Amino acid sequence: MNAQKLIPALIILCVALWVAYVSFTAQPAEGFAFPRLISVAFVALSATVVAQAVLVDGDQGEAITFEQVKRFLPGLVIAAIFVFWVAKSLGFYTGSAIATFVLIAVYDPAPHGAIMSWVKRAIITAAFMAVMYLLFAQALGVFTPKEVLFR
Repeated sequence: MNAQKLIPALIILCVALWVAYVSFTAQPAEGFAFPRLISVAFVALSATVVAQAVLVDGDQGEAITFEQVKRFLPGLVIAAIFVFWVAKSLGFYTGSAIATFVLIAVYDPAPHGAIMSWVKRAIITAAFMAVMYLLFAQALGVFTPKEVLFR
């Protein structure tokens, strides 16, 4: 058993179980069919990773380095802020647009002093939000948090 792989796998499994619980207890039930499907797949995949961490012996690759953590930590912080505050207070689509734009600004290697890089980021954000709206609201009928701009 590899504790270095088991601990993160268990944390991910706990998150998956929490997401599944929320999606199966949320109302209105008909608005959560797609999230329920995804959450069941999330639980199954994370349980598979836990089983692999328990059953597979030996080194299966390199550990995550502190440098790698420093690179993806801003994205995790932005995602947590989005999930626990922005989406609920500003609405799913407004919050998603803000989070997407901030994530692109943080991770885009283009210079922050160039106006065209900000235009590109805004166009990418708008296109991504259009795809999300068409996919979630129109095609799948997914219930999303609606507050300030999308009631």
